[in-house]
Amino acid sequence: MGSQLNRRDFLKLISLVPFLHLNLPYFVGEPERSSSEEGLPNILILVFDALSAEHTSLNGYRRETTPNLARFAQNATVFHSHYAGGNFTSSGTSSILTGTYPWSHRALHIHGTVEESFQDRNLFSLFARRNYYRIAYSHNLLVTSLLHQFNKHLDALVKTRELCLVDDQIADQLFPKDFSPAFWAEWLVFRGGETYPSSLFLSFFHRLYRYFHKREITQKYGQLFPRGIPNLHNLFFILEDAIDWILAQLSTMPRPYLAYFHLLPPHEPYTTRREFVDIFKDGWIPPAKPEYYFSQGHSDKDINRARREYDEYLAYADAEFGRLYDFMLETNILNNTCVIITSDHGEMFERGIIGHVTPTLYKPVIHVPLIISRPGQDTHQDVYSATSCVDLIPTLLHMTGQPLPEWLEGGVLPTFSDTPLDGERTIYAVEAKSNAKYGPLAKGTVTMLKDRYKLTHYFGYDQHDKAFDLFDLGNDPEELNDLYGLKKSLSEELQKELIAKISEVNQPYRS
Repeated sequence: MGSQLNRRDFLKLISLVPFLHLNLPYFVGEPERSSSEEGLPNILILVFDALSAEHTSLNGYRRETTPNLARFAQNATVFHSHYAGGNFTSSGTSSILTGTYPWSHRALHIHGTVEESFQDRNLFSLFARRNYYRIAYSHNLLVTSLLHQFNKHLDALVKTRELCLVDDQIADQLFPKDFSPAFWAEWLVFRGGETYPSSLFLSFFHRLYRYFHKREITQKYGQLFPRGIPNLHNLFFILEDAIDWILAQLSTMPRPYLAYFHLLPPHEPYTTRREFVDIFKDGWIPPAKPEYYFSQGHSDKDINRARREYDEYLAYADAEFGRLYDFMLETNILNNTCVIITSDHGEMFERGIIGHVTPTLYKPVIHVPLIISRPGQDTHQDVYSATSCVDLIPTLLHMTGQPLPEWLEGGVLPTFSDTPLDGERTIYAVEAKSNAKYGPLAKGTVTMLKDRYKLTHYFGYDQHDKAFDLFDLGNDPEELNDLYGLKKSLSEELQKELIAKISEVNQPYRS
């Protein structure tokens, strides 16, 4: 505990002399701006990885997991039916950052990157036109790999390790200009696709390295995090450090800024801070759901334990957001800043499945939060019509008086425009990690949401080829009653539309 307090005190003190801290891009004072920039709002995008809207109090979840998000939402717009473009990091994040679905940006795989043309067609390139200061950071190396593709349109791309306690990555040190291929090569060659080098010789030294570093940080932070130090892919971190760093950034960045900060919690492993351990050990057992497709075989007991630990980790992330929100209130940042809270995908604890790396696209893995506070907003608004992550870029462009490029696949969000989105619009989510990057979608799962209905198509799988399910989310939000075949005319109508859409997006890749 003592070391933890010292470290945080150090970070807070160092924010007062920002140019000293790890060579990170801090700024003091207000830079000169052209007259065309005057009056433009700052934009702060906070992505909490693997945060399912199905687990937030704002969306009716029975556990009080997000009281601080609820405080923030009192003066913000809450989009209750908001959907990710995919169900894992690479595809979901790419849809946020390009305003297109996975079938267009082609970051289809776990370690996927976007199609080359999107290196100049993305959130950061679009806001370079208004001379925004553009900065990005992520705890997640898969996101960092994507951000490297957009690097020439960023003023500052902060390395993942800068806000980590320890990491053993070498790709960005050896090949700083080719991070994505180097990261993928390191993963395959040195790690064998797993978490340590495949070579017996390298594996010995790697395990020895990990042993000493893990022991060191466990001694420092083990009491604070009894389930283990927050980590992913051998990157160990504490969310407090990232929040402290963001506080300093918000005080010193040039205006106007576009800041994209992608934080890992509540992504697994669910290693919450001490005061949140067992706070939801309440005996609640959610109703069991039928195992339709792709069950991983987890028992209800294991699923409920994982759900509870996820909820407790989410409460930790929410508490740290609460610190950030209090700072924004105290410093009046909200008066001239658009603050966006969302996620790249959700998490699932049902039907024998735990997590999000699954061929399924049930609501828990694609229904994500979207809460937006416009500059100076002092009222609460609720939007229940279906929206998509591909709507975020069009909305921000519209808000800052910029034209919308034709290649965007979304529209301006409700309440941000006098012209409402079509109530009958169709939105999609795509899972195609087994598909060739530049081939037609031949194996995957595509969900179509229209009105209150959700149609999902499974194709190319040995046991579930050309399968469909249909749910009425208005009357059956838990997706318990499959209507496909029961409502024949509706099923045929929606199926025809979805098949036509898949055929359309496949057309450029058929040859």
